[in-house]
Amino acid sequence: MRLTTQLSDLQVAEIKRLAEENRLALGFVNTPIAAEIFSVLDKLDITLLQLPIESRGDRPAFSAAMIYSRDGDNELVFIGLNSADYYDKQLFAIAHELYHFFAKTGSHFSRVDDDATLIEVKANRFAAEFLLPEGALRNVVISEFKTPSLKGIPTKKLLRFVARLHCTWWLPYPALVRRLKEVDAVSDTQYEELCAIDARSPEGEYWRIGMATNDTVFSMLNRVTRITGTSPKSIEVIIRNFEDNLVDDDQFAELLELYGKSPRDFGYGYRVAEEDIKELETFFGGEMGYEGQPGI
Repeated sequence: MRLTTQLSDLQVAEIKRLAEENRLALGFVNTPIAAEIFSVLDKLDITLLQLPIESRGDRPAFSAAMIYSRDGDNELVFIGLNSADYYDKQLFAIAHELYHFFAKTGSHFSRVDDDATLIEVKANRFAAEFLLPEGALRNVVISEFKTPSLKGIPTKKLLRFVARLHCTWWLPYPALVRRLKEVDAVSDTQYEELCAIDARSPEGEYWRIGMATNDTVFSMLNRVTRITGTSPKSIEVIIRNFEDNLVDDDQFAELLELYGKSPRDFGYGYRVAEEDIKELETFFGGEMGYEGQPGI
């Protein structure tokens, strides 16, 4: 699993700086971001739209997209996330799109498995640095093994270590293996051997190790969510627009339905407009028989 496009030392340094600056600005030092990445989107005023898009044949569906729009003088930013993918890959895809946001590359459509172009390689490297900084990874390696190098460490021991990283930092297995190679902690041979492992197979050795490490977190990260929804902040905007009479009952219900919700979920019964009631009364008035029973 070698990259088709390689980054220069200068490019890597710039990506590390970008990731570190934004982690610190968002309140993360050497701690995992994990599921907090959804809160990061709220802090950055980025609206998340989740929709399951299944793959077609051998061509993978998109991972995520960065979309810009304008509402008058306001610029709106959206990330469209494909939820028909494993949860850990979804988190990585969001971090990938954050590179495009911070680097101001404009609207963008991506597959995080695509390393064919320079900008995608940069975005993937940023996502890895943003979710698991090099300094934090080196510290964990030294803390556990008392050495910065894992060369010569048996594969089973490496797999247990990767599983612990997986359940703590929430990156996908391939990204974690690549991180170990990027910090020169494993040899080329170890890297190729680890890459050859099917980490998603429930019958595989890594799966058993991961479940034994933390079955709750590991199974969650390896689940395909297929969620249709948006961020709580966006749902709140829809509700407030309804409460401020900026959208009517029908529009309110239709907007919530897009995200698998209904007015009743938020304590609102569906109100029938007065003109609709009159129309129904007129219709049924001519069709009703004795004592309100349908006429025949």
